[in-house]
Amino acid sequence: MPANFIPTTADYLRTLPEIILIVAGTLLMLLEGLAGERNRKGTGPIALVAILAAFGAAFLAGLDNRGPAFQNFLIIDDFATFFRLLVLVVGAFSVLCSMSYFERENNDTGEYYALILFSLVGQCLLASSNELIMVFIGLEISSIATYILCGFQRDDRRNNESAIKYFLLGSFATTFLLYGVAWIYGMTGTTKLDEIGKLVADPRAIDTPWMVAACCALMFVGFAFKVSAAPLQSWTPDVYQGAPAPVTMFMSAGPKAAAFAVFLRVFTTGFSTLGESWMPVVWISALLTMIVGNFAALTQSNIKRLLAYSSIAHAGYVLVAIAARSEIGTAAALFYLASYAFMNLGAFAIVTQFSRAKERYVLVEDLAGLSQRQPVTAALFTVFLLSLIGVPLTSGFFGKFYIFKAAIDSKLFWLTVLGLLNSAVAAYYYLRIIVVMYFHEPGQSADTAPAPAPGISITMWASAVMIVVLGVYPGLLLRFATISSFLPK
Repeated sequence: MPANFIPTTADYLRTLPEIILIVAGTLLMLLEGLAGERNRKGTGPIALVAILAAFGAAFLAGLDNRGPAFQNFLIIDDFATFFRLLVLVVGAFSVLCSMSYFERENNDTGEYYALILFSLVGQCLLASSNELIMVFIGLEISSIATYILCGFQRDDRRNNESAIKYFLLGSFATTFLLYGVAWIYGMTGTTKLDEIGKLVADPRAIDTPWMVAACCALMFVGFAFKVSAAPLQSWTPDVYQGAPAPVTMFMSAGPKAAAFAVFLRVFTTGFSTLGESWMPVVWISALLTMIVGNFAALTQSNIKRLLAYSSIAHAGYVLVAIAARSEIGTAAALFYLASYAFMNLGAFAIVTQFSRAKERYVLVEDLAGLSQRQPVTAALFTVFLLSLIGVPLTSGFFGKFYIFKAAIDSKLFWLTVLGLLNSAVAAYYYLRIIVVMYFHEPGQSADTAPAPAPGISITMWASAVMIVVLGVYPGLLLRFATISSFLPK
């Protein structure tokens, strides 16, 4: 960016969501020190209002003010708007659940909500980045905030272990990404994705194409870690289990969706002509991710750990869509990421409420007899689990249908067959939870289970409604996903 560059009004309007989140996060940090212990409970609603305002700004920017911002370092198009809106929805519901959770834990502070807002800033930047340094900045803003969120309750050893593991392994994976960025800059003299795409497509521009392939491999390592793809998925169960439940909810949907967004933009815009080279790597990673996630989940007794392995498996399904290398595959990936966000938000909302103080009840067996004590909660949990399986009339069914259709259209027949077999395996551990809730006698955990708090109830019902609506009328979201899937080559 030239030294004499002066931002225009359009630049500010296109990045208004990030500006709102930054200002609100900074304000919350100031209020934390000025308000005192008694007035800290108002920080959660302030964060929620800021996210809703950013959502409105992102919607308006995508509707009437699309285009490049800040010398084409960011680009606000339908693709960026889709993911901006998605991560902001995840952030809003995470804040709603967090208010109840941290009030119960007597740890409701403005710092937590400021970190949520800062993480959302990074995720929005990832969705709209058109330049590799901006990708790195967005990734680090999102990641550093999330590292701290994982260890937010400093007196909880599980939180501390989760944060340390995530930080150390995340930093290690980021070095691969940054090394790949440095290499590609050295070969092309630019870090802008559209310019890289033009140079990579010209065989006369680069003398060593194998080094470009090596750059792709290095960057793939960084992105694969963020989306929990094999063989870089081992951090996920430990971090998800140790982090506070609403943080796990947030991590499983928001940062993962943003990481897939930048994965798609980088490899579709900057390296689309090398698709024949990187597609087999994605193919193999997708298969391994589904196998590792589903088969490891079969033996889990901790519900958070089970959902963590489930998250790994679902990342494999999205990678199947990416391996298809088509606009239909990209649209299927977008639809599935949105559907999966609602499934996870609802499931983790129930875990957040049911686990009680200090997360004492997080085993699958603790859910025994829940249908007798809280039939509505058990019914909603069943909706989320059936959607995760991919049962018809849920959004999960259409998500998987579109993914495997895209794979078949791209002649990935073996990957489709193996993916469907993995889905059948996954049905076992989801159905096991339903059996425990409906056919086991209630234990102490179910007898003493409190009614869901207001914020958690809103999250549960809103997620269930979206799952059913998108299962019956998938076109409501699929049209937006299809429009958003058109990325410059």
